[in-house]
Amino acid sequence: MNTGPLLRAHAPSFAVVVVLQVIGAVAGLAPLFAVIELGRALLSPGPVDTDRVWTFVILGAIGLFVRLVFTGASSGLGHVLDGKVQLSLRRALARSLGQAPIGWLSRRRSGELAKVVGDDVAAVHPFIAHAPGELVSAFVVPLVSLVYLLTVDWRLTLITLIPVVLAIAHVPLLMTPARTREQQNFDAAMGRIATSVVEFVQGIAVVKAFGGSERAHRKFLTAADEFVDIFTRWVRGVSAVAAGMQLALSPPFVLLVVLIGGTVRITSGDMAPVDLLPFLLLGLGLTAPVAALGHGFDDMQAAGRAVSRIREVLGVGALPQPARPAVPQDNRVELRDVRFSYDDDGPEVLRGIDLTLEPGTLTAVVGPSGSGKSTLVQLLPRFFDPTDGSVRLGGVDLREIDSRELYRRVSFVLQDVRLLRASVADNIALAVPHATTEDVMRAAQLAHIHDRVLALPRGYETVIGEEVKLSGGEAQRIAIARALAADTPVLVLDEATAFADPQTDQAVRQTLATLRDRTVLVIAHRLETIADADLVVMLEDGAVVEQGRPTDLLAQDGKFAAFWRTQQSAVADDSEARAGVLQGDLSR
Repeated sequence: MNTGPLLRAHAPSFAVVVVLQVIGAVAGLAPLFAVIELGRALLSPGPVDTDRVWTFVILGAIGLFVRLVFTGASSGLGHVLDGKVQLSLRRALARSLGQAPIGWLSRRRSGELAKVVGDDVAAVHPFIAHAPGELVSAFVVPLVSLVYLLTVDWRLTLITLIPVVLAIAHVPLLMTPARTREQQNFDAAMGRIATSVVEFVQGIAVVKAFGGSERAHRKFLTAADEFVDIFTRWVRGVSAVAAGMQLALSPPFVLLVVLIGGTVRITSGDMAPVDLLPFLLLGLGLTAPVAALGHGFDDMQAAGRAVSRIREVLGVGALPQPARPAVPQDNRVELRDVRFSYDDDGPEVLRGIDLTLEPGTLTAVVGPSGSGKSTLVQLLPRFFDPTDGSVRLGGVDLREIDSRELYRRVSFVLQDVRLLRASVADNIALAVPHATTEDVMRAAQLAHIHDRVLALPRGYETVIGEEVKLSGGEAQRIAIARALAADTPVLVLDEATAFADPQTDQAVRQTLATLRDRTVLVIAHRLETIADADLVVMLEDGAVVEQGRPTDLLAQDGKFAAFWRTQQSAVADDSEARAGVLQGDLSR
C-alpha cells in the first residue's frame, strides 16, 4: 500500500483549495491595478475624471475584500483537509502495523515507529495545508502580472525578468553531486550527534558511577566537533550560491533593474513616463515563484522524506494467510530442515534445523550469544516464516494455519516484555477479553504475582504506567500470567524469568512443571531451567550440534558438557564475588 490512494481520495478538496486560492490571488491584484489606473488618471493632462477615480477605488476595495474572503476560506479548508489527511494516514499506519509480521515489528525500535506515526505524519503539514494554495498563488499572480506588463511594454517586461533569470541560473549549482554529498553528510552528522546526546543522557548514571565522565564527554564533543566541521563545509558550499540568489531576488536589485530599463525606454521616447508605474508595482511580484520555491524547499524536502518513510511502513505486507486453512491434529511441533535469514542476500541465521517437540514436554534451547536461539523460538509463533524448510504444528505447516487458530494454540512470553497502559486485569486478559475475574486471578496466582497485585493502589484495576511502575521481574510475571490465562497447548518462553529473584524464578518454574499437558519451548540461560528440561537442544552458529536429555549430554562430555561447566564456573565466580563483598561489608 502507498499514500497515493489516500491522497487521491481527497483530490476534490484539494481542487477546491486551489480554486479558492487562485480566485483570491487574482482578486488581490485588483488594488494594484487600481493604483496603476489611478496614477494614470491623476497624472494625465487635463481635468481629473472624478467618477473614474472613484470607480477604481471601489474596484480596488472590492478586490481586496474578495482576496481576504477567498484566501481565508482556502487556508481554512486547507488546514481542515490537512487534519483529515493526517487522520487517514495515521489510521492507515495503524492498520498496517496491526497486520505487520510480529518479527518485523520486533526488529524496529518503538521510537522509530512512533516517529513515523507522529513526527513524519505531522511533517506532511506544509505539503497539504500550505503548498497547494501558496505555490499556485505564487505562480498565478506573476503570470497574470506578466501578461498585463507585456501589453504595456514587452521590451521593459523582458528587462524586468532579468533578476528571475539570474536567480534560476543559480539553481543547478545547488544540485551538483558535491552539494548532494554535503547534504547527506550533514544529515548523517545530525543523526550521530543526536545519538551521542541520547546515549550520554541515558547513561549518565552509569558514567558517573564508574568514573567515565571524561570519556563520555569526549565522545559527545567529538561528535559535536565533527558536526561543526561538516556544517561549516556545507555552509561554505552553498552560501555563495544562496547569497547570489537572494541578491538577484532582492527588492532593491529588482527596482534598480526596472528603473534603469525604464529610464532608457523613457529617455529614448519609446515609452510614456506613466507606464513605468505598473513595472514598479508589479515587477517585484515576478520574482515570487523562485522566492517561494526557495523558502519552501527545505519544508518540501522534509515532507518528501517523511512520505518515503510512511510509504515504507505502509508497504509492509502481512504474512500470507492460507486460502484453505488446515487444523492441527495435535500439539506436536516439528522443524524440518529449517533455514532462515533476515535478508534475501544476508547470512543464514539458522542452518538445517531438524527438531521435534513432543506434547507434554519441556524443551530448552541453549547456546552462546548469536547462535540463533531467539530466532528459532520466534519461528514457532510465526513471527517469521523460514526461508527454507517448514515448521509444523500437529502435522500442519504453520503457513497453512489461520493466524487466529495459531494464536489459540500458541502463546509466548518474550524477555523484552511489553505491557499496555491499561489495568493489570486487562493486561492479563489481553488474549481472552471475556475472561472472568476468577480466571485472571488464577493465572496471576500461577505466575506468583497475585499478592503483589493485591498490594497495588486499586488491585487488579490499577493502571500500569500511570498509577504504578512495575519492576522488570514483576512485568515478566504479568506477561507469564497473560500467557497462562490464554491457556494455549503450546507455550514459548524467551527466558521469561530473567529479571525475577531466585525464589520467584523457582516458584514459576515449578508452576510450569505442573503443566505437563503443554508443549513448552524455552530459551535457557540458567542451569536450573536446563536441569528441568526433557530435551536440551544445543545451538552453535545457527545449527544443532547436540540434543538429548541433560544427563545423557553431560555423560557424552561434548559441547553441551563444556557449556555446562562454563556456566557453573561463571555462577560460582559470581557467588564468590558476592560473598566477598558481603563479608567485607560485615567486617566494616
